[in-house]
This record gives sequence, structure tokens and C-alpha cells, in this order.
Amino acid sequence: MKRRDFINWVGLSAIVSSLPVAIAACSDQTASEEWQTVGTVAELDEDGQLLVKNWPSVNVLVVGTSESANLIAVDPTCTHSGCTVTWEAEGNKFGCRCHGAEYASDGQVQRGPATEPLKTYTAKIENDSVLVKPN
Repeated sequence: MKRRDFINWVGLSAIVSSLPVAIAACSDQTASEEWQTVGTVAELDEDGQLLVKNWPSVNVLVVGTSESANLIAVDPTCTHSGCTVTWEAEGNKFGCRCHGAEYASDGQVQRGPATEPLKTYTAKIENDSVLVKPN
């Protein structure tokens, strides 16, 4: 086998071996943009909120009940310190107990030290399931 043929085969092998990785990366991106079940209506109605850790690779906090016109869904990780924010129904806001940051129901910063908003998701109830998808 000539050196040029050998180099061509090595190059072709590298391309072919990376093809499954490229296909899988494209497939995961498409799947993550679809509605995903994060819990049941009964779980949401129990406390008026549903915290799901590592969905699929992040945390999700859904606030509301089956009677709510609109559900609120955010990544409850404080953008300042990484602590988990909690829903404060009285003030209609999310609060971080670590350093006092506050976020509006749409995830926007109301009070620092955080400067970046919480990531938000679209949420809905379908049958007996609570569904969420990235915005």
C-alpha cells in the first residue's frame, strides 16, 4: 500500500468514526426542544410547586396548580451564587436565601447581587402530566 493511500484511509476512518457522534449530538438537541414530562398534576397541586432536579441536565421549578391559568417554570439556580431559589407566593417572586437576590415571576432580577435573570421554560398541563420545554 502506498503512503498516500494509507493517509487517505486513515482520514476516511477518522471521518466515519466521528459520524455517529455528530448524529447523536443533532438528535439530542432536537429531543431537548420537545415537551418533557416533569411530574404529575397531583404532585404540583400538593404544594403549588414542583421541583425537579437534573431534568434532563438542569433543575426545573414549576409554580402553579391545575387551576392556574398560567404555570411558571424556571431553572431555580441563582445566577449569582448557584444556590436554589425558592418561590415566595406572598411577594409573587423567587428569592435566594444565600445572598438575598430576588427575581420576578418571569425570572428577571428584582434585587441583586444577581445581575442575570433565571432561565425560563414554557410549562403546560396535559391530561394528568406537567410538561415543560425550553424557551
